[in-house]
Amino acid sequence: MADPIIRRKLDLKEFFVAPGVQDMITAAICRKVGFEVVYGTGYWLTASAYGLPDAGIATYSQMLDRMATVVRSSTGAVIADADTGYGGLLNVHHTVRGYESAGVTAIQLEDQEFPKKCGHTPFKRVISLEDMVDKIRVAVDAREDKQNCLIIARTDARASEGMDKALKRAEAYRKAGADVIFFEAPQSEEEMRRACETIDAPMMANMADGGVTPILPAQVLKDIGYAFAIYPSMTSLVGAAAMEAALVKLKTTGVSADPATPMFDFKEFCGLIGFEEVWAFERKWGGQA
Repeated sequence: MADPIIRRKLDLKEFFVAPGVQDMITAAICRKVGFEVVYGTGYWLTASAYGLPDAGIATYSQMLDRMATVVRSSTGAVIADADTGYGGLLNVHHTVRGYESAGVTAIQLEDQEFPKKCGHTPFKRVISLEDMVDKIRVAVDAREDKQNCLIIARTDARASEGMDKALKRAEAYRKAGADVIFFEAPQSEEEMRRACETIDAPMMANMADGGVTPILPAQVLKDIGYAFAIYPSMTSLVGAAAMEAALVKLKTTGVSADPATPMFDFKEFCGLIGFEEVWAFERKWGGQA
């Protein structure tokens, strides 16, 4: 069931940030920190689960399973990357129905050709504007909860068609019924401002560390005109850097504990992941004192 919190924040024009969730450990930490909205990132969920690039290799069923697990592991509303809808119009219909049934609150669809590419990598190609408009119309019609289950329309046309045509696409997707517009990979703050000024819709900013879009403070993004921002790669890149530093230390010194490398408390992590409930069950039913 869709969480009404995102719709409510959009209606109130309450800017928010959503960190990327690449695995269920991250979901647990986001839950602890208290994020009300999280982003199920296609790139990083694919990388963490299968060790594969975000290049249209993971299937609908694989990603549905991952997104459903993110929903179960989170207390925040989940924005989910649904790539191209995994095929034609019938596939889009079933993708929206499947993601909504899994508890996803906002479903992101993009106008790339299949197989898609990560939005901040080369060789992206887009389908026709008309074909994407049809996909958005099907997606909007397919959802059961017309109020709280949101459709996010993403255009990747900036790279191949330029700003003007990409803006035209975004406006068409909004007219087709998209609740939020995701203008992917603007290359400057000026382009970000132009997109927000041109498109009459709630706008999602993609703060993809290492990508082509400038990383700006949340307050600046709000001032530019964005409704909210996702940070899909932050937790993954920070986590990878921390793991590499710890592993290098272990390999070179044979020591795992290092004051210079923060380590999460094991007992607290057991609680985050659900062991307290397991131990309570054992005390009740397992004959444990």
